[in-house]
Amino acid sequence: MPAINCSILPPKKHPKEATAAGGGGGLPAPRSGNIASSPPSSFSFQELSNATDNFSSQCLLRREESGSVYKGTLRGGELVAIKKLDGNVRQSNMRLLVEVLILNCLTHPNIVKMIGYCSDSDRRLLVYEYLPAGLLPDRLHDPSPGQNLLDWAARMKIAAGAAKALEYLHNKAKPQVIFRDFKTSSVLLDNGDWPKLYNFGLSKICSIKNEPHRVVGTQGYCAPEQAEPGQLSIKSDLYSFGVVLLELITGRKAIDTSKPEGEQKLVQWARKYLDDGKNLEQIADPRMEGKFPRRGLYQALMVASLCIRDDPNGRPLISNVATALSYLVTQSNFPDDDGGGGDKNVESSLNVG
Repeated sequence: MPAINCSILPPKKHPKEATAAGGGGGLPAPRSGNIASSPPSSFSFQELSNATDNFSSQCLLRREESGSVYKGTLRGGELVAIKKLDGNVRQSNMRLLVEVLILNCLTHPNIVKMIGYCSDSDRRLLVYEYLPAGLLPDRLHDPSPGQNLLDWAARMKIAAGAAKALEYLHNKAKPQVIFRDFKTSSVLLDNGDWPKLYNFGLSKICSIKNEPHRVVGTQGYCAPEQAEPGQLSIKSDLYSFGVVLLELITGRKAIDTSKPEGEQKLVQWARKYLDDGKNLEQIADPRMEGKFPRRGLYQALMVASLCIRDDPNGRPLISNVATALSYLVTQSNFPDDDGGGGDKNVESSLNVG
């Protein structure tokens, strides 16, 4: 990607003016059927400072790799999440520009909505809809006091929703988007543990040609081919998705140095069971205390094992994964004995067998 110049972003406008203007500047013009109902608004730094009580610690929601996220209240009373981007100006410019370009072009129930942004002097901030349940890894690995453990049905709903969002990015979004750094912290949860994809700052817009090769991704989630120039594809997202699905099934982290040697890398540990095909119930998160359909566990593990294949050509299409997981959602609270038809439904979705 060429050097980023944030002067192509439109000048600050009142939210109503921004809606009426349809974006302007260097942001993409609305496309029928593929654009959110209103483009993101441009805010001043002072407006966002006022919304967060001068970015007080009481408003801090979490600290992320790319910046700190605060809960804010806009002048009209709307609750939002405001991220102050860290890093040097060029890095924060790139993240802001990619997020605004992508999220301005996308609308899907499983993708977070961007409210606006701030490009004020050397400050770069992003404003999103506020989702009260927070990031998936916090909910999965370290739930707050009073939060219930994610049960099997919720985990399958989260997996299916994330798969549908990736399917939209790969097959329906114009231009096509490769998420490139998909992981548990790429998923925000709304009420009822409804998942929405988040953090598009490292995503690849496939219509941008001649982008210099960059090894982008997080250890434990990266597909093997991502280290090779020119090998990134939508199938790379499938590998990362398979790791996240394994996290949902096992309750383990992708990389956990507190585990004994041989168990620190989730994919490596899980493959021992998947390749053997025995004692698969030992993979399941012990905190669920066996409260999951055995057949559903085996089917979900089959999906995960296909996604994490080293050969990208051996991984399924995300549309097939979304179909298979959507079926598992409907079976989450069903008894194990379904006459054997469930396996065939999942296998046919994945073109396996």
